[in-house]
Amino acid sequence: MSGYSTHSSGRRTRPDGEAAPRRRVNADHATDGDGPTPAGDARDARGAPQDGREARLPSVPSPRRRRVVGLVDTDSFAKWGAHLLATAPAHWTPELLVVDTPRSASAGQLRAAFQGLDARLAHLAAAPPRPVPVGALIARLRANPPDAVLVACIGPVAELLIDEVLRRVHPRPVLVTGLPGISFPAKWKGVFFRARADLFVLHSHREVRAYRDLARAGGIDPAFALATLPFARSPRGTSVVPDADGPGGAGGTGAAGGAGDTGVGGTRRDAVVFAAQPSVPADLEDRRRVVGWLLETARRHPEWRVVVKVRATAGEHQTHREQYPYPELLPDDRPGNLVVESGPMARHLDRAVALVTISSTAVLEAVARGIPALTLTDFGVSRSLINEVFVDSGLEGDATDLVDGRFGTVRPGWLHDNHFHPPGDDDWADRAEALMAAREAGRLVDRPAARRSRGGALRRAWERRNALGPADRSVAGLVALLVGTPVRAAKRIVRRVRRTVVPPSVPVVLPPRSQRDLPGGDARGPGRSPADGATDVAGAGRASRPVPADGATDVAEPGRASRPVVGRTAD
Repeated sequence: MSGYSTHSSGRRTRPDGEAAPRRRVNADHATDGDGPTPAGDARDARGAPQDGREARLPSVPSPRRRRVVGLVDTDSFAKWGAHLLATAPAHWTPELLVVDTPRSASAGQLRAAFQGLDARLAHLAAAPPRPVPVGALIARLRANPPDAVLVACIGPVAELLIDEVLRRVHPRPVLVTGLPGISFPAKWKGVFFRARADLFVLHSHREVRAYRDLARAGGIDPAFALATLPFARSPRGTSVVPDADGPGGAGGTGAAGGAGDTGVGGTRRDAVVFAAQPSVPADLEDRRRVVGWLLETARRHPEWRVVVKVRATAGEHQTHREQYPYPELLPDDRPGNLVVESGPMARHLDRAVALVTISSTAVLEAVARGIPALTLTDFGVSRSLINEVFVDSGLEGDATDLVDGRFGTVRPGWLHDNHFHPPGDDDWADRAEALMAAREAGRLVDRPAARRSRGGALRRAWERRNALGPADRSVAGLVALLVGTPVRAAKRIVRRVRRTVVPPSVPVVLPPRSQRDLPGGDARGPGRSPADGATDVAGAGRASRPVPADGATDVAEPGRASRPVVGRTAD
């Protein structure tokens, strides 16, 4: 033993931590340690020889190149899958294929989803790949099996693809899957369809705990991993909320930038962006109420563009079905500053004074940029609204806050457990790398399915038909449809009868919350009632359009650009 150890830089150190002397070799003679340097010995700025004859310790081998193929289908999964791969280690070579299903994203949706990718995938935004039928896609993977496959698809399609890869692609690649956006509270179907994947990616410590508990309660134990949500990274490329140069400042308090302030690249900030969701709220009257609040906001704030940001235009599909699109609910005589727009959310946030939503993942993008936000709680706080995660975030508010131009900033104490953990907590890439090494060594173990139903080939044909719809033209799929449709109808009748005999538990719905209820959240004092001069916009359980009261605070006088009021928080 020499008594030396090797530092991560490759240089040896003595046991006492001092650097060991380098051994330098010259054509004429060698010197050791701090001995004289021969005349004419060429050296760089650090004093290292440049003659190529230095005796060196063996360098750390470069990581093995990995080929990883992403499979995506709908708009939200396409955006998530592509941007997750864009955060992968530099030695991974990512590819992306679009699966042909009845709900596949359109070329326009894909172009919007693929904006802002790294150099490895940047070409996708200009030329999105055409959807590939499942059969042809599996044939490609069989012809040249990758190291890993990221299955970024809706549940039934994800289950089908995972099964197809496991049965037909050899040597089979590592299967990685996950959920885009906000995935709290945990839902059984989310893990049920993806239980056989080798790695299940989630995006907050809270989500990982919730899904792990749910899976174990259901008798399965998937491997959950943590990754910063790609959209929750600040423009600096970290998952930490910007300090002070975002329009909302830092730390959860302060005033937001008003109309006329500038955003990324000098873009003028003049927009209040409403991130529409296809199924939240689902009720027609509730969606009409939202339209009423947006109309009143546009009338009260002519200096703002009130943008209804949609994810799909007429004829395009989304991850969740939309029965009542907002554009169809807007009146023809709406104010000129109330507009409907699509395109990448990042582009809209460049101009945003604030972001408003019920529970869209876009609020996390706004938080990452330091843009004030408001999660409307007029319909309550419940599992079906996907807004339980925002309780005590500092972002909760109501329609009165919206119309008054009062938006929230995030509480620092909420961040760590909810999507804004330190980058060092992310483990998905390391664990995927370990699984790829296990694959090479022949030690990759298949995980059990959560599905307990039997049926063999006929059952697989039914699930394929269920996932692909008319795109499945196989004879087996037709037979499965003929056999399975009456069986499914009978099961639904049984469930209805069961619900009649034993009514399901009433979902827990917390009451609405307001920025005015936060400590110091209103210059007029917290918890002011409508009688004190605040506008009664939402009403208590009443479907009403906002009507400004005579004594309402006019945050934005007509013709004057004003700053939104940003509610203060307890932290």
